This record gives sequence, structure tokens and C-alpha cells, in this order.
Amino acid sequence: MQSSFRSNALTGSRLRTIIGGMTREAIFEASVGYFLSPIAQLLDDENVTEIMVNRFDQVYIERAGQLYETEARFGTEDDLLSAVHNIAQWVGREINQEHPILDARLPDGSRVHAIIPPGCRAGTCLTIRKFKLGGLSLDDLIQFGSLNEVAREFLEICVRLRKNIIVSGGTGTGKTSLLGAVSTAVPEEERIIVIEDTSELKLRQKHCVYLEVQRPDQYGRGELTIRQLFVASLRMRPDRIIVGEVRGGEALDMLQAMLSGHSGSLTTVHANSARDAVVRLETLSMMSDVEIPIHVARAQVGSAIDLIVQLDRFSEDGSRKISRITEVIGLDERGQYDMRDVFKCHLTGKSKDGRLSASLDFTGQPPTFANEPIEHGMNERINLSREVWRKKENKSQSGEEL
Repeated sequence: MQSSFRSNALTGSRLRTIIGGMTREAIFEASVGYFLSPIAQLLDDENVTEIMVNRFDQVYIERAGQLYETEARFGTEDDLLSAVHNIAQWVGREINQEHPILDARLPDGSRVHAIIPPGCRAGTCLTIRKFKLGGLSLDDLIQFGSLNEVAREFLEICVRLRKNIIVSGGTGTGKTSLLGAVSTAVPEEERIIVIEDTSELKLRQKHCVYLEVQRPDQYGRGELTIRQLFVASLRMRPDRIIVGEVRGGEALDMLQAMLSGHSGSLTTVHANSARDAVVRLETLSMMSDVEIPIHVARAQVGSAIDLIVQLDRFSEDGSRKISRITEVIGLDERGQYDMRDVFKCHLTGKSKDGRLSASLDFTGQPPTFANEPIEHGMNERINLSREVWRKKENKSQSGEEL
């Protein structure tokens, strides 16, 4: 059902009247529309990417990367709290003084995060991250100025070469959106297993299985962690495993899977640079219950990860851009990460509307796997990025140590 939140903001009596005969999903959508009616206009606005209810009478939004205060208000604190409890009820989770934090999603896939007192001092806090129906494509990223045709072709070929790719960036940089866009290059005939903390991705390929973390109930039963889901996914005959975000010991399982035949995996990680990304993966893999020395963790990261796509958010205009596409070559003779930038972003000025303009340029350093497209019979896929795949034998194969 793809009706708007405004059309679902029904009166209580009208809601009760139409419930009979509706599917559970339709009832959820109508119920949410009723309880969230004070912000229905913001939920319907395609230009609004995030809604932040700091308290019942203070609502901010993000539009085009910038924050704005709105006139939207919930009537009382109880109205806002009722909306949060309604969402929790429909997704089968609890939010109370013992469990004051809720992670959930709305019927349209938007991500919901809520904190109630005593976890939030000023009152109930509700944050809704909206998502474009069907997700972003690489074409969308080109239109937004985050990518260009050469880099797009390079990424598409890397996905088909089954390179393990990490999307790295800070909070709010659009990592999940970019992950979904890059995943569109996965061939339609492959079986994809998607693992997420809160389900956000909706891939365009038909053969996808979506696994989602489950919190334990009040008695501690029924918990499913990302790590448990990842281990289970290895027994599901995956061609690709896409993990929404690695944030714990599951990093070790993922790295070992990448090294043992499950190449072509994609995931995201919170980090401010490519170097920070590999260091964070190294640290996360050591959070596993399997004790490994730091040099072993580092060696596994260096061997498993092929590319890091770094996202940055520019405070000048709120835009999000790919700042670098970096190859992880491995470890050098001193045991440090050996990495090279294949593409690097250069700011070129501002447009008439004050938006930053940038160019994601090839650095002149081809990846070490530059011969692989030809070896795998992908000549016809190389059109705009031919220079990137031209092996330069006269240049050193070692990259820049970061």
C-alpha cells in the first residue's frame, strides 16, 4: 500500500470503522498515520530526509543536508509517547522505563529511533530517517554530483569482479544509501543475503533474502544478533552477503568469510577516512569471543578488503560526496596498511544556488587488479574507465602508506 501519511491521518472513529477486513500491514500503516498526523506533511515531503522530534513541541527536519526548525507540534507529551508505543506494538518490541530505547521502521521502510525518559531528560525524543522508495541508484548519485560516469563504471566493474567493498563515512553521510546504490551492480541472477540491524535496504534484484536483528524479550529470549545471522547466512548458499553495518565481533566472521570463498561482500562502517576504516575493522574483529593477536587481525583486514569508498558531508552546504575510492593493497614490510587512492574528490567551486561543485578524478594510479577485467572477459564493459584499467608497468606497485 503506497498511500501517503496524510491520507492515513484518520480520526479515531474513522480508523476503527475501516479496520475490519484490512491486512495487518494496512492496519499498521493506517494506525501510524493517525498517531503521527502532526508530522504527516513532513513525512509526505520527498525533500525531507530526516525528521527530529526533540520533544513534543520542538520538531526539526533535514532538507538537502541542512537542518531547519518547523512549526509542527504534537499536542502533548502523551500524544508523542502514544505514537512511539504504537510503533513499538506493531513491530513487536517494547519501550518502557526498563527498555527506554526503540529501533524500528515504519511501513514505508523509514527508520525510527526513539528514546523515552529517563533516557532522555527533556521528554520523548523521536527521530525518523526517511528513505526513497526503491532506494538510490548510481544514476541518482551522478545527478546529485556525488559520483561521475568514470567512477561509476569503475565501481560497477569492481562489483562484478567480486571485490570486497567497504562504504565508510561519519554519521549522516549516506552510507546505507550508497551501499544500496552500489549493490545495483550485482548481477540479477545471483542470490543475495542482506543482514541488517534494522531493515532499511530494499534491493532491486529479485532473488534477495532479508535477515534482521531481533532484540530479546523481557525474559531475555528470542535474541538474534548480526553475528548469529551472519553465521546462519553462510549456510544459505549465498552468492553475495551484504551487511548493513559492522559494529562488533561479527567483523571477524565477515573477514574470514571473505577469505574463504565468499568474496564480493559489501558493508558499511563508521569511520572518517579510509585508514580509520581499516583500523576500525581491525579493532572490531578483536571484539569477537575468539582471541586473536593484533597482527593477525591486521593481516586479515589487509587481505580481505579490496576497496573503501569514503563518504564525506560538507558543512558548507550540507552536501554528501564520495571523497575517495581507495584500494587496500595489503600490508607492507613493516606490517602497516598499504593503500592507494584510485579516485579522489577535488572541489571546483560553487554553483549559482550556493551548492559546492566537485570532481571525483582518477589519480593516475590504477588498481593492482587492473588486468582482471580482461582476464574475466569483461572488455565490453570498459568504455569510459579505460585509463583506470590500463596497467602501468613502469610505476611502483606499492601504494601510499596511510
